[in-house]
Amino acid sequence: MTLPHHPMAVVGAGLGGLALARVLHVHGIEAAVFDLDVSPEARTQGGMLDIHDESGQEALRAAGLHERFLARVLPGGQELRVLDKDAVVRMAEADDGTGGRPEIDRGALRDLLLDSLPQGTIRWGAKVTAARPLGGGRHEVVLADGSGFTTDLLVGADGAWSRIRPLLSPAQPAYTGVSFVEADLLEAELRHPVGAEVVGGGMLFALAPGRGFLAHRESDGSLHVYVAVVAPEEWLNGIDFGDTEAARAAVLEHFADWDKSLRSLVADADGALVPRRIHALPVGHRWDRVPGVTLLGDAAHLMSPFAGEGANLALLDGAELGLAIAAHPGATEAALAAYEERLFPRGEAAAAASARGIELLFGADAPQGLIDMFTAGG
Repeated sequence: MTLPHHPMAVVGAGLGGLALARVLHVHGIEAAVFDLDVSPEARTQGGMLDIHDESGQEALRAAGLHERFLARVLPGGQELRVLDKDAVVRMAEADDGTGGRPEIDRGALRDLLLDSLPQGTIRWGAKVTAARPLGGGRHEVVLADGSGFTTDLLVGADGAWSRIRPLLSPAQPAYTGVSFVEADLLEAELRHPVGAEVVGGGMLFALAPGRGFLAHRESDGSLHVYVAVVAPEEWLNGIDFGDTEAARAAVLEHFADWDKSLRSLVADADGALVPRRIHALPVGHRWDRVPGVTLLGDAAHLMSPFAGEGANLALLDGAELGLAIAAHPGATEAALAAYEERLFPRGEAAAAASARGIELLFGADAPQGLIDMFTAGG
């Protein structure tokens, strides 16, 4: 049986894969994007993202979407508050509209990218299970339903547990030592005024050694909370998240001496609590040039969220790969080499900053380390 062939195939319709497809489209180049979700609405897309002027916004400029992006940002979303465990405000910054990191709902940003692509660009419900080289830079990709395709240029934009990465590297994500429990407080001003007041209008960091609450206000008026605990990898296994009340109690045991207003971010949360271990690839992850295949975003440089760079780098990776392909017509290997030459040092620097962020946020002097970084302009 002859498999269908795509000159260029992108695995993963996250922000990076979509940015790549959009920049290619701007330059008149077609790419087929494959995603395991059955539709764009198959799952929620997470909380707010701060999109940096020098990276994520640069990608959106290359994609011709910057003005439409600015129209969707959350007014006041760049407000910042740093508290200690007693809810004492140790640092506060208002959003005066001049900052370079406006906040946008991840789902709204993804929709912006999706809506900018021609119908049929995304193949939904296409879960990749394996890929193998065919020689000469061509690859065969196998899907979960038993079908597959071949391609001349394969891009792994498929996240932390990428199925494409093994073609290039044996590296696997490792646990960073930090676990999250995520929670939501809906209609915060009306239903959760205590939580709304302590979080403020943008981002909250409430920190102490080894633990903290990271929270932000979302565009729909809800609060999204990340409860962070420095803990062994198996810590979350001991909590029954099927019993929400028991899970609340187990999480709050680690915050017994914290101010009641901060504890309310878990105690009063709506719906189930969601556990998540934080993983990262080795700092400086890179690979030798392999014909016809490359990676972007988390597939290339998964890092902890403690430098705020993951989504921004995914966008920039996608845009820069698209620009490199457009600048090297008919010379795929030259395009990939040019792209990776910039990708590797950029990813290494951001991953190192993210790793340092764990100590800044949860070290022995927390929250002072984070305050010092902000006041130094870090």
